[in-house]
Amino acid sequence: MNKADEIRRQILDLVAEYAREAFPERKEFVAGQNAVPVSGRVFDGGDIQALVDSSLDFWLTAGRFSDRFESQFARRFGVRCARLVNSGSSANLLAVSALTSPTLGDRRIKPGDEVITLAAGFPTTINPILQNRAVPVFIDVELGTYNADVSMLEEALSPKTRAVIFAHTLGNPFDLDAVTAFARKNNLWLIEDCCDALGSTYRGRNVGTFGDIATVSFYPAHHITMGEGGCVLTDKPQLDRLVESFRDWGRDCWCAPGKDNTCGKRFDWQLGSLPCGYDHKYTYSHIGYNLKVTDMQAAVGLSQLQKLDSFIAARKNNFKALRDGLAAYQDVFLLPEPTEGSDPSWFGFPLAVRPESGIPRERVTAWLESRKIGTRLLFGGNLVRQPAYKDAEFRVVGDLKNTDYVMNNVFWIGVYPGLSGEMLHHMLDSLVEVTRGQCAAL
Repeated sequence: MNKADEIRRQILDLVAEYAREAFPERKEFVAGQNAVPVSGRVFDGGDIQALVDSSLDFWLTAGRFSDRFESQFARRFGVRCARLVNSGSSANLLAVSALTSPTLGDRRIKPGDEVITLAAGFPTTINPILQNRAVPVFIDVELGTYNADVSMLEEALSPKTRAVIFAHTLGNPFDLDAVTAFARKNNLWLIEDCCDALGSTYRGRNVGTFGDIATVSFYPAHHITMGEGGCVLTDKPQLDRLVESFRDWGRDCWCAPGKDNTCGKRFDWQLGSLPCGYDHKYTYSHIGYNLKVTDMQAAVGLSQLQKLDSFIAARKNNFKALRDGLAAYQDVFLLPEPTEGSDPSWFGFPLAVRPESGIPRERVTAWLESRKIGTRLLFGGNLVRQPAYKDAEFRVVGDLKNTDYVMNNVFWIGVYPGLSGEMLHHMLDSLVEVTRGQCAAL
């Protein structure tokens, strides 16, 4: 071990000591005084050590930690290819953009083509459709699962349909039997947005392994975190190559940062109307972006990945505690239901306040917030009613009645691994108080 290595070891030992002092594992919880967040980063000294270890390399773009993460994450997920990006939203953008490549021939998504999706969800699932000048076609959701009503798929189909993109809502897998069969029958691309669903399974198989492309987010609210970050997954090398191109400025070259002439013929290509031998590192086959991640982010993600199984188990246990605790109050709340055949790694616990209960959702969420229990609506509600989409081109199938129900009646609370038993009891006690009218004054 040289002097630099010894100093690095000492630094990392001090980081571990610092983490123990600065971030003690257990803190006293006082109901009504301490916050119960819907989500948050769950980390330990090992994560901080990984971050500092990477910073000491001063390799500020993707490097050794990124390579290891992509390899380990693909293996953990059960796919051949994983590409790190700077957010889950960017992952969705790349997934759709890759399918616009001219190299895909007649199957490419062109301006004016249609993509079937949901209006009940997060905007960056559908924004890439519009950003690529395609047309979202919105179908309704089922209540309880809050996933696509697959009975509407055939009605949504048109000669312009090229793809389907759905998120596994709050970690609950959508009906992958029906959706994959529909996509195969009609020769459509299928994108699985797994940003809220890392670790969820369907028929014993990881979500994200059924479609052509899958996306994941590593934002602090999600199952593991690297701060900002995301990933695009695929089993198809052709699609992986396209994702990499669009991620890395649209370039034709696939050299890793700091590498040259990976293809072995850097100055021998003839592409477009460029002169023969034009430097392949500066040859562009797509109109792309720069959506890469840093090695410091990847180092944190690599450390977090070792905790994923325990995080998933905690989310499932917390979800079960909340559902069991509210089983007697289904006259007030419509409780969430996992999709048949699925085992969700829940992102949150969705509740619909039944209109017939006479209790407005706003009264319930205000009461919980007054008790320092965080709440969130089911993202954008009905996205076609959001101001951002007022002038957007889209098509709606049916009346989106259930999507409006979600907009007006549904909210969710947390199940993330940072919740303690005392916090869960406080959440349940507060929700029971709602059913007994003890929050009526709010």
